[in-house]
Amino acid sequence: MKLLIIGGSGFLGGELLRRAPAAGFAAAATYSTRPPEAAGDVAWHRLDVRDPARVTGVLDEVAPSVIVNTSSGGADWAVTAEGAVRVAMAASARGCRLVHVSSDAVFSGDRGRYDETCLPDPVTPYGAAKAAAETGVRLSAPHAVVARTSLIIGDGHALSAHERHVHDLVAGTRDGVLYTDVVRCPVQVADLAAALLELAASDEGGVRHIAGPDALTRHELGVLVARRDGLDASRLPAGGLGGTSLRGALDVRLDSGMTRRRLRTRLRGAREFLAERRG
Repeated sequence: MKLLIIGGSGFLGGELLRRAPAAGFAAAATYSTRPPEAAGDVAWHRLDVRDPARVTGVLDEVAPSVIVNTSSGGADWAVTAEGAVRVAMAASARGCRLVHVSSDAVFSGDRGRYDETCLPDPVTPYGAAKAAAETGVRLSAPHAVVARTSLIIGDGHALSAHERHVHDLVAGTRDGVLYTDVVRCPVQVADLAAALLELAASDEGGVRHIAGPDALTRHELGVLVARRDGLDASRLPAGGLGGTSLRGALDVRLDSGMTRRRLRTRLRGAREFLAERRG
């Protein structure tokens, strides 16, 4: 099958590209500003999801059977919300299967544990944009998969944004704290990519949760990352989000039980996948 990875130059997109051939996909990918330096044999296409003509043009050029949309513009509504819906509409018009990657940011944290049946109730602009994208995608492409995930962590070689944050805090090159009252369910990027490709090759639709089983505070996660990478975890500053003027959900635990029961891919917990020191 021909697979188009939107946001292929990102952290998750790169892992999807690496794993696509073994999963039976011939992959093409998009980037927003410039392709990765090590582009390999991948066919790269520049794409601004705010441009309707460019979205349809890329899909017509690639002619994919499956699209995995990993792109996000943060709180930029035109990219994260409207762009995602634009992709879904174009995919549906061409009969393409779509896997749309969403986020646990769509939840407020008021109830703690959230399964796949829970409706979004975001408290941040980013969460609102992702929630709007989910609604638009499901209306535009009813058979699409909306895959919500949590904090994405790598293996210590190619660092995710969360891992870089830990390294910078230990080095003292960045201000801030790791929250002791913000709880998430981190997922390893290889596990996430494998699960997304498995869903892409299936005929399933609807909302799926793809997160690890371990619920950790941001600070607990930072300590595990630091220890894996041989850093001094005692240098990580700790603090609470609650009681400050900052907006953000506190306890968001994605319950991925229904999705795990339907997947062959095993979603490891952070305590397991961060136990191995990088070589």
